[in-house]
Amino acid sequence: MSGKIQNPARDILYLVRKDHLWPICPETTEKFSEEDLFDLIEYLDTVVSKPIAGEEHFYAGCGMHWHTFSAEQGQYEYRKRINKILSLYNKPFEISNTGEIVHKPEIGLEPIFDANLETSDNNIKSRLNSAVNRYRKYGSTLEERRASVKELADILEFLRDDARIHLDKDDEKDLFNIANNFMIRHMNKKQKYDYDQALWLSWIFYIYLATIHLLLHKISKTTSKVSEELISK
Repeated sequence: MSGKIQNPARDILYLVRKDHLWPICPETTEKFSEEDLFDLIEYLDTVVSKPIAGEEHFYAGCGMHWHTFSAEQGQYEYRKRINKILSLYNKPFEISNTGEIVHKPEIGLEPIFDANLETSDNNIKSRLNSAVNRYRKYGSTLEERRASVKELADILEFLRDDARIHLDKDDEKDLFNIANNFMIRHMNKKQKYDYDQALWLSWIFYIYLATIHLLLHKISKTTSKVSEELISK
C-alpha cells in the first residue's frame, strides 16, 4: 500500500535540502557522506509508521491491505533497529527519543539523560533540554558545546541560592569559578584557556548537568518535607 508521501525525492528536497538521497539503492548510498546518511536516517524517522490493522486479500497473492498505522509505534521500532545498526559503527552515535542522531553518552553516564527532572519550572526544563540537545547533536562544534555548558551554568546561577544551602561552600565556589574564569561565561584577558577544550567541556558538562539534577532533587525533597509538616499541623 502506498503511503501519503507520493514523491519521496521531492519531500526530502523540501525538508532536508538535498537532491541526491533518493532512491535508497547501492548506486545512491555508495556516494553518501556520513552527513548524508544521518540526514536520511533523521528524515525517515519523521515519516515512518507501523501498520497495526488491516485486511488480508488472498486473490492473486495480493497480501495485506493496511488501513490503520501508528507513527509512535513505528518510530519506536525504527529507532530500536537503527540503534542496533549504529552500535556497529566505528563512532559512538545513536538516534535519540526525539529522532535526532546524537553522540552516545560517556560509558557509565547514560542514566543521567533518562533521569526525571524534578522541577515544575518550564524555563529550567526548556533551557536544560536545549543545552543537552545542542551538546549531544551530531556535528556539534566546540563553540556549540561551550554554549551548552554556558546555558547549564546560567541554570546553576538561577539556582545559586539553593546551591549555597545544599552544597559544600567550597564546591559551590568552585562551580562558579570554573564558569566565570575558564572562557565559558566571559571573554576577557583574565580568562584561563590553556587546556584541552574538548576534554574540559565534556567533563564540566557532565559535572554541571549532574549538579543541576542533584539540586533539583534536594529542592523537591525539602519542599515535600515542608508541605508534609504544614499538613500535619
